[in-house]
Order: sequence, then structure tokens, then C-alpha cells
Amino acid sequence: MPVKGTPALPMTDATDLGYLLHKHPARAQSFDLPVGTAHVFYPEADTARCTVALLLEVDPVGIVRNKRFGGRDAFSLAQYVNDRPYAASSMLAVALGAVFRTAMTGRCDSRQALADSSIPLEIHVPALPCRGGARLAERLFGPLGWTVDATSEPLDPTVPEWGDSRYVDLRLTGTVRLADALHHLYVLLPVLDDAKHYWVTGDEVDKLLRAGEGWLAEHPERDQIMHRYLAHQRRYVEDATDRLVTLDGGPLPVDADADADAGAEEAPAEGDVPAAGSDAVGTRSPTLARQRAEAVVAALHEVGARSVVDLGCGEGALLRLLVADRRFTRLLGTDVAARELERAATRLRLEDASDAERERVQLVQSSLTYRDERIAGFDAAVLMEVIEHVDPPRLGALERVVFAEARPGTVVVTTPNVEYNALYPTLEEHGHRHTDHRFEWTRAELQAWAGGVAHRHGYAVTFRDVGPEDVGPRGLGSPTQMALFTRSTEAGA
Repeated sequence: MPVKGTPALPMTDATDLGYLLHKHPARAQSFDLPVGTAHVFYPEADTARCTVALLLEVDPVGIVRNKRFGGRDAFSLAQYVNDRPYAASSMLAVALGAVFRTAMTGRCDSRQALADSSIPLEIHVPALPCRGGARLAERLFGPLGWTVDATSEPLDPTVPEWGDSRYVDLRLTGTVRLADALHHLYVLLPVLDDAKHYWVTGDEVDKLLRAGEGWLAEHPERDQIMHRYLAHQRRYVEDATDRLVTLDGGPLPVDADADADAGAEEAPAEGDVPAAGSDAVGTRSPTLARQRAEAVVAALHEVGARSVVDLGCGEGALLRLLVADRRFTRLLGTDVAARELERAATRLRLEDASDAERERVQLVQSSLTYRDERIAGFDAAVLMEVIEHVDPPRLGALERVVFAEARPGTVVVTTPNVEYNALYPTLEEHGHRHTDHRFEWTRAELQAWAGGVAHRHGYAVTFRDVGPEDVGPRGLGSPTQMALFTRSTEAGA
């Protein structure tokens, strides 16, 4: 993959490209990587023009033997016979991140002004897998300031009637900051291939947001970029979407509305019936998951809660909003699954938090159907998309633990409105939105259950809709329903 630079103010000598990349033009260097060996060398380097080449020598057998890179085609011939040694896939992106790590940060002590400036660049990727063809490459790189020349390679030059292959010869030209150019390639090379050579985990969300800072939020193909980069894993796409809004202030898409606690690919996309709003970047409506979490936070503000326990916190979707709000001085997240708590800790970055912050925000393993003194003494408790995961015979135990023993001043419960499921075309009749749901209630069923709980334990309860309301003749309400319990003063005394 050659990258060429030509001199322009403040770049008066094209060989300054070596300073920016932290690789001397007079040396050929090799770097051992998990996927093989990366070679960096300069085919040409003078004051007028400088070219750096990154050649990745892939070891396909070594990749197969490395457990980290196991995949769906493990133990098959495809592991040994494939295009990895010849095409620019996610392996090249990994090599970029490893070999040019410092350059990607934008730091260059000897030429910092140049590192901070846009310079004329030309990038050539000779064999790039592109599922979507040359037009997709133009849609991805064009909005980032590049002039894109993507030529489809024939499947067999000697048999033109076979048509084009899925590979393109890609050339990018533009005046771009070098660190930004490397970030564009790091993200978009695997996106165009729509495949990764390693297992995708939650860490990929952090990588995407770091590399996409400053451009991903407003990219017109943002949704496709996130889905492809994160291997179409819904829980990671939702995480990236919510965090992108928090970091960049950008809009949320309407196609990632699975239950916030679901974390499973089988869940149908609630975004199949999006909230009203334009599809244009900057004007799209928030996801239902985001609307739900914001409605819970608004209810907590309304009752003046300062300490909150998130019961069944999962990966910390709600906790992340609460942690960012300094009005909440004490936060506790509980979940029965230790793995979910580990993900929540990573999502909240508790490992890097100060002692004071780790005292403010804590995570504990706990079951909602067994007494736990650690969840008592809070102003409010939240069960956001939780009760539908409890077997109906165990709802009495949950009621006792939360309302009789913990007895917070306020309890916020959200759960799907099963009536609204009729608007989801991917759901079978009487099907649930997630395979782990034990039941889903109508509005009348929630009101009956909540009214009985409130009466038995000295609470008042009100009901609210969350999400876009169905205004059709059937009047199906909103996709999420909320019950807000407030303990009466007399009962508290």
C-alpha cells in the first residue's frame, strides 16, 4: 500500500513524510505481527516526491494455528486457501495500527506543525476486497475529502464475459492530515471487505470510536460503517451508537432499537418501525433504547433521586448516562450474570476511575428474587427492561425483595408493550421481541400488576409511554411502557 506525499506549505520537503510516520526514508524495516510480517520501505524519496510502501507478508498457516483468529470457517479448507496473502483486508488495517501507531496519534515532536496540517497525499491500495463495488468505496471515502478512483478488477482478464470480481484497485488523492488519513484507512478497509480475520469483541467499539473521532458521527454512511466494522453484532453497534452521541453530540440512528439488555443477534430490530424523523444525518430520531434510558433519567430527576440502584443493569447502558450526571451521588448496578458486570465495568471504565469515582459507582452480583441488603437504602431503584426476563411464578419474590425489603422511595419499571409488536413485521404472531423474554404485557396487564404491587406495599403508581406512539385506528400505544412507583409518606413513616 503506497502512500505518497508532495511538498506544499508547511511541507517544503517531501521527505518530511518520514518524520510524520516515524520511519526513516533511508531504511527498510520489518515488524513481526500476529498475522505475519509487515515491511516498510521507501521506493522514492526526494524533496519533490516521497513514497512509503507498507507490504504485509501474511502467514496463512500461522493464522490458522493461532486460536485468536478462529472463525466460522475454522477447520475447513477455506482457512488455508483464501485471499488473505494477496488482498488488503482487516489484516492490513491491523498492520497500519501497529506500524504507524504514533503517526495515528498525530504526534511528531520534530514536525508538530506539519503533523497538525493537511498535506497533499495519494494513497494506492492495489487489491482491495470491496463488497459493494467501486461505488461503495466512493460513498465511504468521498465525504472525507478524498478524490476517489476505484476501478473494479475483472474476475479473469482472459474471459471478459465473466464480469468483474469483488476486488477494486483504489486510489485516493486529497489534502488531508496524515493522522486522519491513517484513521480513515484503519476503519474503512475492513468495512469495505465486510469481514474481519479475528473475533470481534467489545474492545472493537473503543477502537472504532477512537479512530472515528471527528468524522464518523457526521458521515452519511455511518450506520453501514458501524455495522460492518463491528461484524453486524447488534449489542456492539448499539453501544457504539450511544457512546458516539455522548462523545460527539451526534444524532442516533433509527435502525438499532433492540432491547438495551438483549445483547443477542436473534433479537428483532425494533427500528423496523422507526420513530418519526428524517433519515438525513443530523436530524434522525434517537433509538428507542436511547429514548427509554433518557425517560428513566428524566423520571429520576423529577423525583429528586440522588442515589440510584440499577437492578439488572446488564452491560451498563443506563448506568453510563447516570454516571455522566453528577446530580447522582451514589450509584449501584446489580446483575445476576458476572460476565455482564465485567462488560459494564469495561464500558464505564471503572478500572481507570479515581478512588472517589469507584466509591460513587459500584457493581455487585445479585439476584432480584433473593433478599440482598446491599440494594436497600437508595432513593430510587430502576428495573429497565428486566421484569419480562423473570419467570412469572418468581414475580412475587421480586416484588418482595424490591418493594417490601429494599423499599426505595421510588421504583421505575419499564417493559415492552406487547400490543405494539403488531407493528414489527419480523415478529411472528404472539412472538416476543427477545428469545429470553418469559412474557410481554399489554398496557392493561402492566397496570393490573403494578396497581396490586402499589396497593400491597404503600406506593402510588403512574404510567407513561416511551417511544413513538401509534396513532392508527388500533391505538397500539408506544413500544415501551413505564410504571413509576412513589412511596407514600404515610407508608414510609
